[in-house]
Amino acid sequence: MILEDPEFGEILVRKNPLSTGIKFSISTSGRLSMSVPKHSSNFLIKRFLERNRALIREKLPVQDPKTQRARDAKIKILKNKAREYLPYRLEYYAQLYGYSYDKCRLTHANTRWGSCSTNRTISLNIGLMNVPEVLRDYVILHELAHLHHMDHSSAFWAEVATHDPHYRVHRKRLRAFSPGV
Repeated sequence: MILEDPEFGEILVRKNPLSTGIKFSISTSGRLSMSVPKHSSNFLIKRFLERNRALIREKLPVQDPKTQRARDAKIKILKNKAREYLPYRLEYYAQLYGYSYDKCRLTHANTRWGSCSTNRTISLNIGLMNVPEVLRDYVILHELAHLHHMDHSSAFWAEVATHDPHYRVHRKRLRAFSPGV
């Protein structure tokens, strides 16, 4: 549930069946987030928020609601660009180098550019749309190589090197960017 507040903007409210009390945190989107017991009424949630407003202000770095909306708009634009580009680029390299994966997922994690699961799902961060194409390709090739090597062994890096001989340079350049949006 999303609760609108004039000071904190949109507050994400998650009802948790295991929760015994209300807890506040900052979500990955920068919004104030509340975890509340499953049967909490909206009235009680709003009253708790009002009574703890000063404490929240003091303890948590809540972003300006305008910043949240700007971030949401940026994510929406990046998702659309990523949806049009990344799955096709992944498929291009998979066919070019003979890889087979089951699914492509788009994410917007704060710490990872991509991942490859044991069920052959390759996840790519929409933040890749903010980096040069050569670095996007490096991440895609890196994740495809995980289909054969689910670790970062020397065999894994040798496989990456067969498709991207300059992977060390690309990997180093990628550190200048942040996957978070």
